Amino acid sequence: MTYSHSVGGTTWRFDDLREVMAKASPARSGDLLAGVAAGSDAERVAAQMCLADVPLRRFLEEALIPYESDEVTRLIIDSHDAAAFAPISHLTVGDFRNWLLGEEADESSLKALAPGLTPEMVAAVSKIMRVQDLILVAQKVRVVTRFRNSIGLAGRMSTRLQPNHPTDDGAGIAASILDGLLYGNGDAVIGINPATDSTAGICELLKMLDAVISRYGIPTQGCILTHVTTSIEAINRGAPLDLVFQSIAGTEAANASFGINLATLQEGYEAGLSQKRGTLGDNLMYFETGQGSALSANAHHGVDQQTCEARAYAVARRYKPLLVNTVVGFIGPEYLYNGKQIIRAGLEDHFCGKLLGVPMGCDICYTNHAEADQDDMDMLLTLLGTAGINFIMGIPGSDDVMLNYQTTSFHDALYVRQVLGLRPAPEFEEWLAKMQILRQDGNRLQLGRDLPEAFRRALEQQA
Repeated sequence: MTYSHSVGGTTWRFDDLREVMAKASPARSGDLLAGVAAGSDAERVAAQMCLADVPLRRFLEEALIPYESDEVTRLIIDSHDAAAFAPISHLTVGDFRNWLLGEEADESSLKALAPGLTPEMVAAVSKIMRVQDLILVAQKVRVVTRFRNSIGLAGRMSTRLQPNHPTDDGAGIAASILDGLLYGNGDAVIGINPATDSTAGICELLKMLDAVISRYGIPTQGCILTHVTTSIEAINRGAPLDLVFQSIAGTEAANASFGINLATLQEGYEAGLSQKRGTLGDNLMYFETGQGSALSANAHHGVDQQTCEARAYAVARRYKPLLVNTVVGFIGPEYLYNGKQIIRAGLEDHFCGKLLGVPMGCDICYTNHAEADQDDMDMLLTLLGTAGINFIMGIPGSDDVMLNYQTTSFHDALYVRQVLGLRPAPEFEEWLAKMQILRQDGNRLQLGRDLPEAFRRALEQQA
């Protein structure tokens, strides 16, 4: 089916819905690299106006990637909840935007709607929304998950304590864990990107995390961000594994480039459930995504990178994850060129994930060769905090010495919690107060001054 729209006396024609979606996307380097972006601002506006008139039902009739050749498309179509979709099934994309911005779209109605939305629908509406629209709608949505604490509650923002080390040195990791805990970080997860992927090394890191969490009764969870098959093997070896991690993408071919498919993820999910390590709930999957991953694997099928990213959230949603993290600027300027594109992408990802019922966090980050700096990250951090993000990263000094990129620090998390009145997960907050790490000062949490010296020494000696 072809689409067309006239702007300024020029009629723009688009061959199919996939082309309308791609050319309606706000400008970004990845879509230019893929050859799917609008050739001018006028063409982009024409595509956006054309997209606004597309009925939401069309996305159930015209698959951007064929049903027969892609298991992610099959998952999206086969799991669609027609009853949940019914209240908005008569709307166009433009009407849907207006509905989302209205009072009828509140926390309860958006939660009920989530199973009826497809990634393509939410990607489409995001393309005709301003930054303030993305923030306003996302902050209405609450996606609460639980393992050993409660993440995503109103007025709360959690952090992943990321104590990476270039050689997986236990003393270095323990020092970073101590540093992060002293700034109130770690309620989303204490998660290590391992420098090597040997199963034996992964098991040792898991034992170390479990020892720290168990010995001090920290109401959080640990994770080694290794391949799902390595996590399964670690479970088979009896390692104390809390969360099962995997990077995912929005097409079958892109997931194949990661060495996974839906069956592999199901196996990892079931292996994690068999551990029964959660105390408050059984949300135990941790997924990371990022705009550009499908394009970098030449597995995007001509679909724009933001729509491919939204499709990854449908994959995540199937496995009831505890955490989903868009590593927004990590792939590099070939996909998101500068701070402006990174900020827009981070807000889009958060908006789309939350609408689909996914517990979204963001690694607010950039690579050293991108046209971005820490001021851009401060802006995105503050905007996402306002939008109600579930969690962010916490890394010593904002500089990951193992992965060699720039992200948010322990201090940045403290800043956004203080300025926006946000607090950690309630169970973790109670533990922080008990350990005299944070204290309540009116309505604000402040760093404590009297950390028990025995706790400090014990953590320093943990490695």
